[in-house]
Amino acid sequence: MISAAPVYANEMALYSANTGSFVYHMTGNHGQYNEKFNNQFFSVERKLSPDSKYSVLVGTMKNSFADRCLSLGARRDWYSAANGWTIKGVYAYTGEFFFKAFSDCGDSGTYRTAKKLTSVGFSPYIYHGLQYNFTDNFGVETGIIVPAIFVMSVQWSFR
Repeated sequence: MISAAPVYANEMALYSANTGSFVYHMTGNHGQYNEKFNNQFFSVERKLSPDSKYSVLVGTMKNSFADRCLSLGARRDWYSAANGWTIKGVYAYTGEFFFKAFSDCGDSGTYRTAKKLTSVGFSPYIYHGLQYNFTDNFGVETGIIVPAIFVMSVQWSFR
């Protein structure tokens, strides 16, 4: 039992959770989009190895039209400094999934356009951001979802 504890602790160090997103549409916004803290974003992320620049993530959020979506993606750390700064990119599928909770994601906007073309409502998310880690367990980030959605988020790591 004692020998299993370090394995579990090392495995947990590969995980983090992203919460508390603030979202703002920078163009064409006249109050019609779901934004600020109303997107209810939450994701769990796992690094591929302790020294990897790559992670995979799974999460959920309400999109710009307040429809619940599933998000599946990959993260790449483009630059990490010893002082806590990281430049990163997240590339994700955000859309419908076969669970009922995610079935309305393709009802509006680009999600609906994709649904008309592919029968699945989704939108590719391309996000680039700057993260600062205050501690080994807590960081904040800010970035842009292409083309013009401003994002701020909090990341909790299990180290």
